[in-house]
Amino acid sequence: QVQLVESGGGLVEAGGSLRLSCAASGRTFTIVRMAWFRQAPGKEREFVAGISWSGGSTRHADSVKGRFTISRDNAKNTGYLQMNSLKPEDPDVYYCGTTNRGGLLTVAAGSVDYWGQGTQVTVSS
Repeated sequence: QVQLVESGGGLVEAGGSLRLSCAASGRTFTIVRMAWFRQAPGKEREFVAGISWSGGSTRHADSVKGRFTISRDNAKNTGYLQMNSLKPEDPDVYYCGTTNRGGLLTVAAGSVDYWGQGTQVTVSS
């Protein structure tokens, strides 16, 4: 199994930045892809960005392109989500997940094998 722990959430003013971290432990050698998702109250968890763990290829949702950047540090078994120009309408709980199913272009909440506990991001207007 893989255990994931997110950190870095908090309160930020609109236009501000945060960097989320997702530390992986356990059978990290099995990780193929890591992705970030977010979820607003009463809504489905939506894909934000994904990264191939070995090659570093990335994909970002259209809603965050140019504002958010996913990256990873293999030596630290940690993934990151740099979030800039945050908006009040950006959903507030962010989750990281890992998956070995499908490809980077098809990463979705339904294909995630392991989830972190989530981290709260609050953007004030």
